[in-house]
Amino acid sequence: MTVVAEIGEMSEPQQFLRNVVLPCRPVILRGQVAEWPVVRAGATAAELRTYLRRMDAGGEMDAFFGDPGIAGKYYYNADLAGFNFTRRRMAFGAALDLILSDVSPSQSVYIGSVPVGDYLPGFAAENAMPLVPAAAGPRIWLGHASNVSAHYDTVDNLACVVAGRRRFTLYAPELIEDLYVGPIDHTMAGQPVSLAAAAVPGDPRYPRFEAVRGRALTAELEAGDALYLPKLWWHQVEATAPFNGLVNYWWDAFALGPDAPYTSMLLAMIAIAGRPAPERRAWKALFDHYVFREHGHPLAHLPPERHGLLGPLAENYGKIRARVMYLLRGGS
Repeated sequence: MTVVAEIGEMSEPQQFLRNVVLPCRPVILRGQVAEWPVVRAGATAAELRTYLRRMDAGGEMDAFFGDPGIAGKYYYNADLAGFNFTRRRMAFGAALDLILSDVSPSQSVYIGSVPVGDYLPGFAAENAMPLVPAAAGPRIWLGHASNVSAHYDTVDNLACVVAGRRRFTLYAPELIEDLYVGPIDHTMAGQPVSLAAAAVPGDPRYPRFEAVRGRALTAELEAGDALYLPKLWWHQVEATAPFNGLVNYWWDAFALGPDAPYTSMLLAMIAIAGRPAPERRAWKALFDHYVFREHGHPLAHLPPERHGLLGPLAENYGKIRARVMYLLRGGS
């Protein structure tokens, strides 16, 4: 395995965008949030509980509960039909008490992706993040020691450890065929996971994975550290201390409008995936030419004033979107 590259803390968003986000590679920002009040409070479970309880708005959310036998690894059951944990709807404060009042519990407890603005008003102002857009509201993840299976996000992710420790094991997007991905619509928490990365080494069900296991990147983070994760990078997340906290930000750094690439992929699946292989190869050639543009702009041989809809996307976004919507409604 290779260790993820790291830099020191940053304060300038344009520098962060240019030097960290644009290359689309994971980067550790060592000590990025070390001065946050929540990080100082996270030195002990009691202090962290007191700090977060002060802001608790009383909202309810889902909490995961796992028996000791799963050792904090929230996952499928043996036949992939169900899961090895239970969900309970409960008040955020009650879950917080279970996690931070007993760090050696009979059951492990985990809460994730809780919108801070709704549940902990005032948190974002006290623990400011200048590197991401204001619209990228923080989310908080709290729990006992846990292991979250390798999955990807369809947006950019800045993950900040505020208590405990986190170990990230990362796989590049191009390794997807060797990761043996599980169902995309029956998941633990929204995203499909790599079945191979979650299995014991040498599992005969996933032979191709052994050839790429050593290509993983690892990132060991202490409280105060942050990790930038580009879109579509697979990441297994292990929280290795008795109690752990993380705050993350999701945003699309390069969106030109409201439409997400994942939506395009789903539409392409139903429109193309079931067609004969020769036809799929023909459509792939068009996608490579017009969308992925490995060899530059598809109309580079024409003067810019003759590019039409293939002119600057920022100017033509609305026209192309209107055309797509017209076609989806049955136009021709």
